[in-house]
Amino acid sequence: MSEVRKFVESGILEMYVMGDASPEENVLVELMVNKHPEVKEELFSIEVSLENYALSQATTVDPVIKPFLMATVEYMERMTKGEQPSFPPKLHVNSLISDFGEWLNRPDLVLTEPLDEIDARIIGATPQMTTAIVWIKNGSPPEIHKNEYETFLIVEGTCNIIVDGTDNHLKSGDVFTIPLYLSHTVIVTSKIPCKLILERLAA
Repeated sequence: MSEVRKFVESGILEMYVMGDASPEENVLVELMVNKHPEVKEELFSIEVSLENYALSQATTVDPVIKPFLMATVEYMERMTKGEQPSFPPKLHVNSLISDFGEWLNRPDLVLTEPLDEIDARIIGATPQMTTAIVWIKNGSPPEIHKNEYETFLIVEGTCNIIVDGTDNHLKSGDVFTIPLYLSHTVIVTSKIPCKLILERLAA
């Protein structure tokens, strides 16, 4: 059995996709993906299968979950076509929109089709952190996060993030982190969609 086939059949790719692999296994997967195109293809296939399964199990697809499932598939397609993984900076209170110019100025990451309620383009993904460019047309339904910190950097437009009943009015350049275990919802307050950098960091 070849090294590649043995690696693919070991189950490590499935663990990587689900976030259950160890740090050492994550490094190994990334090395194998860069070295062997067939491993990259297998990883993409697993990702798509899991996303399709998740969609098939949902009676009604959550309006927040669906765009991120589709964004994940689109991101994996880009990787399969040869795009190299990139690592956007971690968001913090002093983050600037210009910190993300490398991705915001990429023509292929500009929204061109009609906007659904929420759309996203993933620009960086590791087992610990996912970063995406997100467009919100009107708002998002209430959510509660228990396992990940969600941080926003507003790029265009304005919005009100209501956390546990408290308004937080945000404009371009503002950074805001959602506390764990508190219900929050987003209401777009501008005439244009609210465009933002979204970071999800494992708690």
